[in-house]
Amino acid sequence: MLAMSVFASSAGAEVNSTGLAVTDTEVIVGQLHSATGTMAISETGSIQAERLAIEQINASGGILGRQIKVIQEDGASDWPTFAEKARKLLERDKVAAVFGCWTSASRKAVLPIFEKENGLLYYPTFYEGLEQSKNVIYTGQEATQQILAGLDWVAKEKGAKTFYLLGSDYIWPRTSMKIARKHIENVLGGQVVGEEYYPLGNTQFGSLTNKIKLKKPDVIFAAVVGGSNVAFYKQLKAAGITSDKQTLLTLSVTEDELLGIGGENMAGFYASMKYFQSLDNPNNSEFVKAFKAKYGNDAVIGDVTQAAYLGPWLWKAAVEKAGSFDVDKVVAASAGLELDTAPEGYVKVHENQHLWSKTRIGQVQANGQFAVVYESDLIEPNPFPKGYQ
Repeated sequence: MLAMSVFASSAGAEVNSTGLAVTDTEVIVGQLHSATGTMAISETGSIQAERLAIEQINASGGILGRQIKVIQEDGASDWPTFAEKARKLLERDKVAAVFGCWTSASRKAVLPIFEKENGLLYYPTFYEGLEQSKNVIYTGQEATQQILAGLDWVAKEKGAKTFYLLGSDYIWPRTSMKIARKHIENVLGGQVVGEEYYPLGNTQFGSLTNKIKLKKPDVIFAAVVGGSNVAFYKQLKAAGITSDKQTLLTLSVTEDELLGIGGENMAGFYASMKYFQSLDNPNNSEFVKAFKAKYGNDAVIGDVTQAAYLGPWLWKAAVEKAGSFDVDKVVAASAGLELDTAPEGYVKVHENQHLWSKTRIGQVQANGQFAVVYESDLIEPNPFPKGYQ
């Protein structure tokens, strides 16, 4: 269980002056993820981790003496549905905070609603950056912490010069690859030999595997998301594109997706993340143990799952520091919050509402876990990197 390093009494403070769903005994929050559809493979872990954190917080006395109650909504892998459910949670349910979204498309769909209603979203996914909102705390990495650091590693370690970029067809992969292309061409002096995008849920990658075999890139740089990953990696293997012949670095496969793909179908390939379940530190050992105790011994924990777990704990810390559930006060109290008991290690909330964190490169093992082969120093979040916009 996480112990927060920041605590303040609510005595004498206006705990709730803005009409949120807070009583003397409970506070209501929202959960908004895809429990169904193509993104459920990725978002189920976030739902589970947020629930675990909330259960632990409640068991330790709650927040400002109040128990957290959850209203869960299903975005159903559909962006207009995310917007509709966000509106319900904020306008009708008056939730004090929302833990939710996964894709950038879902986040972009709800963002105007959070800003209009002055709601607070804890967003757990690594993403393309180029965004900062007073109504969002970003607990995943932005591009400089995942994409640039990952490309630097593969260029140095593998001597990579040619890259084949591919992803699912929506904002995060396209913007990520735009950033990647600039870094490859302008900083690394490399060459992009192919770039392709496929619809969410796509399962046909035959023509792609043929093009990769033809181009023979030093690195396949992949940002395929959700259920499509299962078909993609199985078809790569069937085409003979395996790690003994080809370097692949993914931005989007965590232990959650590997569960569906099968470690044997990706063994030897790499992922750029800030967290892997295999991290060897006391915080993580405790987290993994608690997660498996709740969800079963076969449950796995990926990068976004861990980042989702941080959300309720960071919210608790900010609320207690502010002595209030009011969104503006909670946001003001968030900058500078430190968490030295996060499963990933130490994190700190930057004034831009992203987290300082490390980049790690993990190599896929046949058992569905990752072996960490590289770890950076702590990287300051920079959602608007000069020269990449």
